[in-house]
Amino acid sequence: MLRSPWAPPVQRAGGLVKRLNYRHLEYFWAVAKEGSVTRAAESLFVSQPAISAQIRKLEAQLGEKLFEKSGRTLVLTSMGEVVFRYADEIFALGRELTETVRGQPSKRPLRLAVGVAQALPKLAAYQLVAPAMRMDQPVRLVFREDRPDRLFAELALHTLDLVLSDAPLPETVKVRAYNHPLGDCGVSVVATPELAHRHRKGFPRSLDDAPWLLPTDNTTLRRSLDRWFEELGIRPATVAEVEDSAVLKVFGQEGAGLFAIPSVVESRVRSQYGVEIVGRIDTIRERFYGISVERRIKHPAVAAIREAARLQMFAESAGGK
Repeated sequence: MLRSPWAPPVQRAGGLVKRLNYRHLEYFWAVAKEGSVTRAAESLFVSQPAISAQIRKLEAQLGEKLFEKSGRTLVLTSMGEVVFRYADEIFALGRELTETVRGQPSKRPLRLAVGVAQALPKLAAYQLVAPAMRMDQPVRLVFREDRPDRLFAELALHTLDLVLSDAPLPETVKVRAYNHPLGDCGVSVVATPELAHRHRKGFPRSLDDAPWLLPTDNTTLRRSLDRWFEELGIRPATVAEVEDSAVLKVFGQEGAGLFAIPSVVESRVRSQYGVEIVGRIDTIRERFYGISVERRIKHPAVAAIREAARLQMFAESAGGK
């Protein structure tokens, strides 16, 4: 475990530069892992007041509260969670350093933190990250789903390595990050066997007045579908608008209406939800992006995701087959 009291300088908001004290960080890390000052004091063989004092010093140095009380327990603040993730990496590297010096092979898995935009189909997200989980080096995956703006904020703080989205980073977002196109595919319209049989003949005109489950209007797929409906003069009978793609599929599985999916996940959706193809729309393209703070991808797991998407996932899914 690292015991050095000095580290690279930390810049505070007021411009004062101080050096991070590893002992303070270690005591904070122990409390966060143990869940209480009492247990942390026992594990470190120090007094509780000593730990509390060190944590107060760390908070003062960083200019942020790291813990807050919830009843009789301490819980991490949002900034405390960020600091804890960094501390976890720092002390894991310390253990790895010790093992390396002693000639022991490191068993530490490679950490990969991925943020997934809510609108991105969960099956597509899994297919995208699966190559990283098949690497020779073990990978510990941290998978977080949220609104894109929140994910981009975490990316800027370096708490995420990659954000998966169906849209590139908007120009209005003031985060220095780079879009890495992973691939694109058409769209498949699916429904329960009964609904599919009823609306398959005469596709796409057969979709007029058909019951539809649509993604919400803040998604790329919804905007593309609305333009397509308008161009063809189709008036869908909207049953529900659902933001979460997994919930939308459950509604569709129960026969509430037709719904559109990226063709890249067509076979998995058909198998998992028991739905059938009504028709395919090749003029609507669902695009997938990996967004990172690196222009040139260096993280080996992110590189594996990018290469597999380009060479396998979207190549094999051509035509939704």
